[in-house]
Amino acid sequence: MNLSKYRSAAINLALAGLLSGCVYEKETHPNGVPATEMRPDEAGFVSGTGIESQDLVAVTDKMSRSILGTPQIANAQGRPCIVLDPVKNDTPFPINKDIFLTRIRVQLNSKAAGKVTFLARDRMEALEKERDLKRSGQVTAGADPNAVEFKGADFFLTGTLQSITTRTSAGRSDYVLYVFQLIDARTSEIVWEDSAEMKKQGLEDAAYR
Repeated sequence: MNLSKYRSAAINLALAGLLSGCVYEKETHPNGVPATEMRPDEAGFVSGTGIESQDLVAVTDKMSRSILGTPQIANAQGRPCIVLDPVKNDTPFPINKDIFLTRIRVQLNSKAAGKVTFLARDRMEALEKERDLKRSGQVTAGADPNAVEFKGADFFLTGTLQSITTRTSAGRSDYVLYVFQLIDARTSEIVWEDSAEMKKQGLEDAAYR
């Protein structure tokens, strides 16, 4: 092979390696910028004036501690049974409102050392089907299949999200009030209530999905 042909082959080989490297890099990071991992209670650089993860964490942590301190829970004989009643969202933010109750339930179940019991009323269809299978003898009953085994609620845990929005040429301001209640299932008495409030200002609110 003469010198010119050798140089041409070397250049072609180098170009092939360079191009393959570019393609590999493009496939690895198609958008050019990798995602940034952050804590749920940390304010991120992608934010708006509405409800965000750090608000969720702060509110539900406060509510969990407050519930455990109420006399009807702290001084209860045995473990009171609680049913989650859907949160009412009166804000303009189309968020998954029931994520607040979900996190409160998880916090209490994992950190409250058996102080309360949550009833899975959202799984009643599956529970009733299992009960009927036991009664019909299709599956092992383990106890009296005709016994009434579903527990009744002592309390309902629910909440409301409300807000005030102000817009001017300078931007937008959003105030959000988070209110949660524990309601006696027998008397309808509100035995516990607590709230948290937050206000943010910026150019615009966030887009929710």
